[in-house]
Amino acid sequence: MASSATADDALPIPTADTYSVGRRILILVMVVLGSTLYATTLLIASTLLPQMQGTMSATQDEIAWTMTFNILATAVMTPMTGWLAARFGRRETMIWSVFCFTMTTLMCGLSDSLETLVMWRVLQGALGAPVIPLSQTILLDTFPKRQQGLVTSIFGMAVVIGPVIGPTVGGMLSELYNWRWAFYMIVPVGFVSFIGLRLTLPADKPLGRTNLDWTGFLSLSIAIAGVQLVLSRGQRLDWFESGEILIEAFVAAIAFWIFVSHSLTAEKPFLNLRLLLNRNYALGLVLVLIYGMLNFTPMVLLPPLLQQHAGFPDALIGEIIAARGVGATLGFFSAIFLGRLDPRVGMIVGFLLQAISGAWLMSVDLNVDTTTLMLNSLCQGIAIGVIWVPLTLVTFSTISSANLAEGTAVYHLLRNIGSSFFISICVAEIVRATGANYAYMTEWITHYSRPLALPWVMGGWDADSVGGLARLSKEINRQAAMLGYINAFGFYTLSSALAIPLILLFSHSRHAR
Repeated sequence: MASSATADDALPIPTADTYSVGRRILILVMVVLGSTLYATTLLIASTLLPQMQGTMSATQDEIAWTMTFNILATAVMTPMTGWLAARFGRRETMIWSVFCFTMTTLMCGLSDSLETLVMWRVLQGALGAPVIPLSQTILLDTFPKRQQGLVTSIFGMAVVIGPVIGPTVGGMLSELYNWRWAFYMIVPVGFVSFIGLRLTLPADKPLGRTNLDWTGFLSLSIAIAGVQLVLSRGQRLDWFESGEILIEAFVAAIAFWIFVSHSLTAEKPFLNLRLLLNRNYALGLVLVLIYGMLNFTPMVLLPPLLQQHAGFPDALIGEIIAARGVGATLGFFSAIFLGRLDPRVGMIVGFLLQAISGAWLMSVDLNVDTTTLMLNSLCQGIAIGVIWVPLTLVTFSTISSANLAEGTAVYHLLRNIGSSFFISICVAEIVRATGANYAYMTEWITHYSRPLALPWVMGGWDADSVGGLARLSKEINRQAAMLGYINAFGFYTLSSALAIPLILLFSHSRHAR
């Protein structure tokens, strides 16, 4: 991280030995509270889009910007965490990020036009982006090595369960009142977190005037923005058949090339790519990218499948998603006991459970029962919890404290990009496979098809009237969509299995570089 200050100008970052037990617990509670609030808003807009669209008199494409730009702002600002912590100090960056995030969340609820809502969603993502990586950095520095497994488990629950809480509770409040209350519910807790962090976090003197590598920052920001726009809008614009997508992809590629070439030659680059020479850290980034790919995908894919094609009511879908949160809680506490073993064992178990849950989903059909889905969701949650703790600990086991803020920022950036990338790929496959299978199956609906002449084949279906053809077309579309979802679950299973060989390459060293 670029800096023009000398080492004498900065106070040393407090070590775990400088805190009392009570102080550590208070820091843990307040940091986790702030992280949970931020994670809650990641998917909260997904359940509010129909109501917000009606209130703002917007088209489906226009209201989607409230999610697209929020994700984009978060992705662009996350790598800034290291520089902000060096420039203003970890304590000040953390508490004011929570405060600004809380205020912009309030303003999202008060917005009376689409333009103002999008603006506040952008600021909400940008100003709150340092919360998650800084939370992890602060906790790893606050607690000694022997307690980091437990602390990482608790922090992981905030990161994983927050996106479950947001759509569930936010959806309930939007039905009882309106969509604004899904934002309002965060505000009072946000102020509690802000006050608690001010009272508990220790002072740390920033490095002073730190020079921001503008070339590195702007080129990386443009690259990230281009990738996120491609992933967010590609499906609606037919991917590379669209001139907009081609331009965004080209600009992102050029910007990333500039960022890499500049970072490798600059004396003090925006991000220190030499950290990638650390084997555990480099492997950890690859695996957290895969982890991000698997993390939110079932939560995004299952609700539309169950609601539109299987006829599940919203209440049952909420219970199925909630089972994932229960499983994650069990998985995080299981990781504490697995932490006594080689961390690679826990990661292998977790990704193996992911592969099993994906193969299980590939075997279901539209007649699946709630119990099966809840058990599968529980299995996914356990896998997420079991993976997170050892993955985080082994990734940063050989990273020095001075590089933690920058390292965790990139770590969480790749986790978010993995989610966006894989969800876009899965949705594209569902749309493609649904159309292809529908076209193939409708070819068989003809009076010249001998199998359909058999009475036990058609059953109650009728192809001799307009109404009968419409009902038959709807059923064929349901089955074609199910095949598309099975393909997406196949991608999920394959990605989980491919992660396992990479885990064996980790070094079980705990000496910081």
